[in-house]
Amino acid sequence: MTLTEADKTHVKAIWSKAGGKAEEIGAEALGRMLAVFPQTKTYFSHYADLSVDSAQVHTHGKKIIDAITSAVNHIEDITGTLSSLSTQHAKTLRVDPANFKLLSHTILVVLALYFPADFTPEVHLACDKFLARVSHVLADKYR
Repeated sequence: MTLTEADKTHVKAIWSKAGGKAEEIGAEALGRMLAVFPQTKTYFSHYADLSVDSAQVHTHGKKIIDAITSAVNHIEDITGTLSSLSTQHAKTLRVDPANFKLLSHTILVVLALYFPADFTPEVHLACDKFLARVSHVLADKYR
């Protein structure tokens, strides 16, 4: 999961576009995860509506993309940047760390849908590696 300088450049370039659509992309990715992987709904049972159009899904989706944007902005210290989120998800929310990989997958799908011309194979690989690193960091406090 080592990110090369080229990977970092690709991630920053696509994220410069994605970060500006945080709520929209986040809601789409989270909504897709909840629909495609229904076991993830367990963690959102307190939401009245789990659809992509739900205000709660939009709010949480934006939080997700904002956190990833922060990781992109601090790409040299993803561990330090996401440490408190890792603790929160492990100790308080007790989210199954496998769900981070599922969400990463849906984020990749949404990036490809929103930015088809920019989502080249090289960008896809870089984003996949980056999101795998983010997932690994978020799962760190489970160990």
